[in-house]
Amino acid sequence: MPRILAAPIDLNGQGHYFTWSFLQISVANLVMIALIVLCFAAALLLPFPGRRRDDD
Repeated sequence: MPRILAAPIDLNGQGHYFTWSFLQISVANLVMIALIVLCFAAALLLPFPGRRRDDD
């Protein structure tokens, strides 16, 4: 396989899991969920561009 098509990390190994009480989730899924929540929070908190109002 050409080196340019190879994955940057080894995907043939076992996955890493986070276990807390009855909850078990892979670290990759946990990172994705955290990124989605972060993007959602940023979309709620950041102002829309061009929506400034000048009250002079």
